[in-house]
Amino acid sequence: MSATATLPSTAMKRRRSPLARKLFPYLLVMPAVIYLLLITLYPGVYAMYRSLYSGKFKLEWAGFANYRDIFSDTEFLNALWNTLFLGSITLAIEFVLAMVLAALVYRDPWVKGLRIIFLLPMLLMPSAVTFIWKLMFNDGRIISDLMKRIGLIDFNVDWMFTPALARLVVIWTDVWQWTPFLFIIFVAGLQGQDKEVEEAARLDGASWTKLFFNITLPMMRPIIAIALILRGIDILNMFTPIQLITHGAPGGATETLGYYINRVAWDGPNFGYASAISVVVLAFTVVAAQLLVRRYFRSGTEA
Repeated sequence: MSATATLPSTAMKRRRSPLARKLFPYLLVMPAVIYLLLITLYPGVYAMYRSLYSGKFKLEWAGFANYRDIFSDTEFLNALWNTLFLGSITLAIEFVLAMVLAALVYRDPWVKGLRIIFLLPMLLMPSAVTFIWKLMFNDGRIISDLMKRIGLIDFNVDWMFTPALARLVVIWTDVWQWTPFLFIIFVAGLQGQDKEVEEAARLDGASWTKLFFNITLPMMRPIIAIALILRGIDILNMFTPIQLITHGAPGGATETLGYYINRVAWDGPNFGYASAISVVVLAFTVVAAQLLVRRYFRSGTEA
């Protein structure tokens, strides 16, 4: 009975051609690939097409005029500078905090079972987190009240009064929510390293600092590169804290590229120019990410 039951399946396997067997896995993933292309590739292609036209409803051919206007636009250059300035400080703080915390706790077994706790800030909606810190800094003046109670200040602080304070609020909001993203990646990378290398270095008398900076960090370079690239791309599109807290104030000191593109598109309105800026930012992001991946993956392999 079992022999007869296996005959149809065996015959079907024999009837399948080698080409059909090779194509079968691709057919299984094709629906997901098509869906991803529709939600990622199509908007990019449409943005390139729209960047060649001006006007809101009645499109008028503009060619590359929108691209020519970008680098003479002082507001765009200001938004680019703010994005790079805020992004570099935010990414540096998140990297240092995440790496220090990961290096301190990755050996403890309870970290493996309680990783979800470290992810809670980044699991919250960005708009909800932004509203919380807006209440803490501005609307509720909770931070100022706490600083007054412990004697650090004698007056309520207007966090939107100076560019430095406004930028501090934006950086704090992003660091609080997204440091766990780097932390959990670094913990996983540290826990996945070869323990025999560390044990051999300890037997040779290497201290903790030498072990960490000369062995652990070089082995972590590819993981660090991917994590920083992912966070850098996200920071490059920073929008929610600017939209809900600062609105680019004071004097455009906190206006980032994401907020500027949105303002040009809807307040102008100039969808063609906004699309051209988006295409330029996309091209810059792809080139920079590719260069960083090649560099750090090569150095990590050689190390």
